[in-house]
Amino acid sequence: MRTRIKFCGLTREADVEAAAEVGADAVGFVFFEKSPRAVSAARAKALARHVAPWMSIVGLFVNASASQIRALADEVGLSHVQLHGDETPEQCMHLGRPVIKAIRIDAQTQEPALVKSIQAYADCGALLFDADSEGFGGSGHSFDWSLIAPLASSLRGRWVLSGGLHEQSVSQAIALLAPPALDVSSGIELLQQGQTVKGVKDAQRMQAFMRAVAQADQERNGA
Repeated sequence: MRTRIKFCGLTREADVEAAAEVGADAVGFVFFEKSPRAVSAARAKALARHVAPWMSIVGLFVNASASQIRALADEVGLSHVQLHGDETPEQCMHLGRPVIKAIRIDAQTQEPALVKSIQAYADCGALLFDADSEGFGGSGHSFDWSLIAPLASSLRGRWVLSGGLHEQSVSQAIALLAPPALDVSSGIELLQQGQTVKGVKDAQRMQAFMRAVAQADQERNGA
């Protein structure tokens, strides 16, 4: 089994092309205006021209209306919609694309509340587990993975791990949880004086992340 990988928050053509070159399965464009990684519909449409034909294109939205999501998805050519806000289960339906609903987890989250959220959004295409943050994702922070471990099998392979992933941490995540897919943003961004440049990806960090995942997959599969 191979772990699928999505690189999110891309803003440059070179980064989209690098994602394809290293073998990412999907790229994500952020349509949340308050995000430092946000792109306009026109910009996303230009970036989409550089996406390899075998890759998925995911649009990330936060509390957008259904009409906005559908119109933008059609204009850009999104294959999936990722919702990171306070959308209700009903608001995740009828968007014209498979929906990935983010479940935000903080230090106060307990397993019963997490189970309740999973059940509420069971009709979504997949669930994405991420650390809660003011910016609705992309914080570079992780969460307590042990909350997910006892629930993973019940998700039937329809979930994504996100939050604080990078080339040093991803092997531990795969060994502990065996997630079917990973979503990484800050963990592949350019570092300047120890700080990430949000929205600017680093091709070398992309490659290092992919190598770390491949190695962890081999160890998990006993290769």
